[in-house]
Amino acid sequence: MATNVETHNEKDVGSLQSSVERPPRVAVAHSLDERRRAALAHIDGANFSWFHLKVICVAGAGFFTDAYDIFAINIGAQMLGYVYGKSHALNTNQDLGVKVATPIGTLFGQLLFGWLADVVGRKRMYGVELMIIIVGTFGQAISGHGPTVGIIGALICWRFLMGIGIGGDYPLSAVISSEFAATRTRGRVMTAVFAFQGWGNLAAALVSTIVVAAFKNKIIHDDFNNLKHVDYCWRLLIGLGCLPGVVALYFRLTIPETPRFTMDIERNVKQATQDIDDVLSTGQFYVDPDAAVQRVQAPKASRRDFLEHFGKWENFKVLFGAAYSWFALDIAFYGLGLNSSIVLTAIGFGTSPQGGSLGVYQSLHNVSVGNIILAVGGLIPGYWASFLLIDSWGRKPIQLMGFTVLTALFIVMGFAYDELIKTHTNSKWFTFLYCLANFFQNFGPNTTTFIVPGEVFPTRYRSTAHGISAASGKLGAVVAQVGFQRMRDIGGKNKFLKHILEIFALFMLTGIFSTLLIPETKGKSLEELSNEDQEGFVQGVNEVRVNKDGLIVQD
Repeated sequence: MATNVETHNEKDVGSLQSSVERPPRVAVAHSLDERRRAALAHIDGANFSWFHLKVICVAGAGFFTDAYDIFAINIGAQMLGYVYGKSHALNTNQDLGVKVATPIGTLFGQLLFGWLADVVGRKRMYGVELMIIIVGTFGQAISGHGPTVGIIGALICWRFLMGIGIGGDYPLSAVISSEFAATRTRGRVMTAVFAFQGWGNLAAALVSTIVVAAFKNKIIHDDFNNLKHVDYCWRLLIGLGCLPGVVALYFRLTIPETPRFTMDIERNVKQATQDIDDVLSTGQFYVDPDAAVQRVQAPKASRRDFLEHFGKWENFKVLFGAAYSWFALDIAFYGLGLNSSIVLTAIGFGTSPQGGSLGVYQSLHNVSVGNIILAVGGLIPGYWASFLLIDSWGRKPIQLMGFTVLTALFIVMGFAYDELIKTHTNSKWFTFLYCLANFFQNFGPNTTTFIVPGEVFPTRYRSTAHGISAASGKLGAVVAQVGFQRMRDIGGKNKFLKHILEIFALFMLTGIFSTLLIPETKGKSLEELSNEDQEGFVQGVNEVRVNKDGLIVQD
């Protein structure tokens, strides 16, 4: 590949060629190798700074938006049912469509953006995925219902597009935060980014509660067969998901390229070391477009190299362990998360004894408040428990503990389901166990399955492999959502729910074994975890040559 091509006269060419040839090639390679390792040590040993805080907030704002947009459909689907569904409820296929479209789009987005971030750069793609999310979210809010294309079909298309953008956020935010973080604080930095997901989930429930309360009188006085003000509610609920994305977009475009990408993929050690000094000292960076680029010889990404690297069992088992653990976790996480309103209704928290429009208002209010309880009672505390212990206890112990506790909780909720929901008092115990499950998902594998793939792979494949792992998780989400919708009414309305919880327990059990395949990443640099020898990683400097047109080319 020709890079940094300039036109020079013969005197300049001769001068440049002689300057390149002057130092012994082995000495130059050794010098650059030392410089690379010194630069990486500078990142790994850096004190926490305002720049690190900026990375957390900018990346976290994306996850806040992602979670809001994904989980707002819990309540939104019920509102859609009141307005557009027959008998005031979406049928199984409609409910499945609006809920599963985003995870399917997310799966494709994780694979696509994960690969692109390793090919063209983290910085170039960062912000693009947020633009897609904003467009997809706004498109949902203004969707119309017509004789040719129904609103449910339009929403499915917009939610699929939004899912592609959300998918891109996972590998990009994970890799950017891990590659800028110091070794001793990397777990907390990545957890703090991911923890914004809990606040996004809570925000969706809060906004729903506020919107429903604001339209209370109008909803109550609506004709039961024409609940037009509920239509306003879901559009506001979904559409407001654009706002955090719009706020974060500018800051995403100002995040610099990670020095590890510049050093190991662009193979420009000089620029990377300059970026490290600039970013860690001032938080700013500068790239001189006219500066001469010295490309080093180092392992380079290719299909053959990818197959060779992951063809080794010690590398493949890590990828498989990370991917399957995420798959198993998301079976339960999204199986419950995208259907929390159904679970709340099943235990008597979402339904209202009142009929007519008053009953509609009370049901929406109950489900909105119920989701606040679930977020505050389990989701958010779980993220921050992980934050406190991730760099002291370690990723692997937390993941093993989480899967073990979740296995036990789902066994109890599943096999004791009928007894737990028999009375109002007993249903409170079910709600408590449900909140505990949310807590140990986040103080457990939901957090660690995001962190570990952002640490354990070489820089040239870090984003791609994280995308593969995350996409495996979304495959689990799709499987769970399809299975949940198709099986929950076997034997009667919500009658099969207890067996679904038992199935979740089985997948949590398998997650224990897949966790054994991943290494502990606490206290280790990204280069140590890459399973590649860092001594002599830079093998030389690519030769400068003059092509037939008199242009200086460095391959």
